[in-house]
Amino acid sequence: MATDVIIPLDFSSAQEVYDFLALFPAQERPYVKIGMELFYSEGPEIVRQIKARGHKLFLDLKLHDIPNTVKKAMAALSRLDVDICNLHTAGAGEMMKAALEGLTRPDGTRPLLIGVTQLTSTSETQLHEELLIPAGMEETVLHYARGAKAAGLDGVVCSPLEAGQVKKTCGAGFLTVTPGVRFADGEAGDQARVATPERARKLGSDYIVCGRPITAAADPLAAYRRAVREFLG
Repeated sequence: MATDVIIPLDFSSAQEVYDFLALFPAQERPYVKIGMELFYSEGPEIVRQIKARGHKLFLDLKLHDIPNTVKKAMAALSRLDVDICNLHTAGAGEMMKAALEGLTRPDGTRPLLIGVTQLTSTSETQLHEELLIPAGMEETVLHYARGAKAAGLDGVVCSPLEAGQVKKTCGAGFLTVTPGVRFADGEAGDQARVATPERARKLGSDYIVCGRPITAAADPLAAYRRAVREFLG
């Protein structure tokens, strides 16, 4: 099973991204994530440029729409040669199956497709009071994970706290990509369900997404290496 530390490139411009990536030596090309802010401001070209620099890339756009719309959007994204892309599992089975169909290229290849269960910024209280979901957080995440597996997805986005149960429920080969990772001596920020890199590994995370602890660090390269060291053990 692959394991890696993914750095979100949550910057507002391509130049900021290039300046950040220039901090890393040629032999260290971290796995990176492009989210909505950067993709919407810079468009597909930023993906092409980063892939050309040798980075693996998770395109984090969280698609959630009617099945036909998602199918066509995924077909467009599949041409960008990303390594992982995602959607919201709340879109349900037909949408997820349509996404896979659109994502699969004529030669049968495709990026990994994972589904967001519940955002790591969502608390148990918000789950009940704002989303009107009566089940507990873990039960809800596992229910969405089972739906993602049934639809043929490769894994889910969840918090490290649920990763182990997702593995038990969906199998060891079902990927868990976990945001909400913070160093023991850092702050949680706007994340509600967090873990350290070491604990995330022990709980069952295959990939951790570690953003501000690296990108906002005084020495991002050192912070990245620390995350890798703690996660890989």
